[in-house]
Amino acid sequence: MSAYAVPAPEIVSIPVLGCAERFPVRRIYCVGRNYAAHVREMGGDERDQPVFFQKPRDAIVQNGSTVPYPALTEDLQYEIELVLAVGRGGMNIPHRTAAENVYGYAAGIDLTRRDLQLQAKKEGSPWDIAKAFDRSAPITAIRPLDGAALPASGAISLAVNGVTKQSADLAEMIWSCAEIIATLSTGDRLEPGDLIYTGTPAGVGPVQPGDRIVGHIDGLPELEITIGEKG
Repeated sequence: MSAYAVPAPEIVSIPVLGCAERFPVRRIYCVGRNYAAHVREMGGDERDQPVFFQKPRDAIVQNGSTVPYPALTEDLQYEIELVLAVGRGGMNIPHRTAAENVYGYAAGIDLTRRDLQLQAKKEGSPWDIAKAFDRSAPITAIRPLDGAALPASGAISLAVNGVTKQSADLAEMIWSCAEIIATLSTGDRLEPGDLIYTGTPAGVGPVQPGDRIVGHIDGLPELEITIGEKG
């Protein structure tokens, strides 16, 4: 007899490069306004503090998948991002030791219902309906950090149907990986299994059913998804 009143949710996990073990996902944190050019293209002030929001863990999409075009939107947009995978928990994590809390890193896409996000901004409402929807967090396998420094530079780009739309360098992030971890951990205790999508560079734009999206970050597998028909 089951100990639960309803079927328990499945564990969401991500492959790890170089081993058979998988990374179990607890929470997905996301950072907004972390590249100056993207802040400007969205009509913001690059001097503003980045914003933090969350996606549900079952928003994860495995690399190579087809993502149905979501309901309620006519403006689905891509955002390529470096993703940090937390391997050791902590609160008030010092900037200088933040790397010790990171298991590894991956490439991810923060899919966004942009029309709903703009409406939410106008009304002063939460972004959940625009950001935290089903299958909104594609991601590659995780590369273990293995004692190396946190990523601080390297090409990050995204192409749609072979045409480059986003192209930047991780060095352009306003807040570094260590600063993001230190800041997030002042409000929430980070735990093993947490993912942090660290923000996107300029060049975001819409996609349509049938579009093939390829994201690239130096040192990581390419992230490939196809946008399917409306679900």
